[in-house]
Amino acid sequence: MSGTPICLRCIVSGRVQGVFFRASTQRQAQQLGVSGYAKNLPDGSVEVLACGEAGAVQQLSAWLWVGPPASSVTAVECETVDIPVPDYFGTS
Repeated sequence: MSGTPICLRCIVSGRVQGVFFRASTQRQAQQLGVSGYAKNLPDGSVEVLACGEAGAVQQLSAWLWVGPPASSVTAVECETVDIPVPDYFGTS
């Protein structure tokens, strides 16, 4: 994919732990060519860091509202960040 690269840090709230949210996010990111990570936070939310072509990152951030079938997302708060991210999703 071509285009301007961006990085977004998103906090996803709702029923997002114990429902394969992180693994599903990783699969979605790989399909879109986005790198980053998804990790559980102590408060029950999931932090997602996504870097890549702007359109692909925006597609992933929109998908976060849907998530896997067992999830129930109530909020997604994203902010742009300026840090380079190692390729934890394995898209290189």
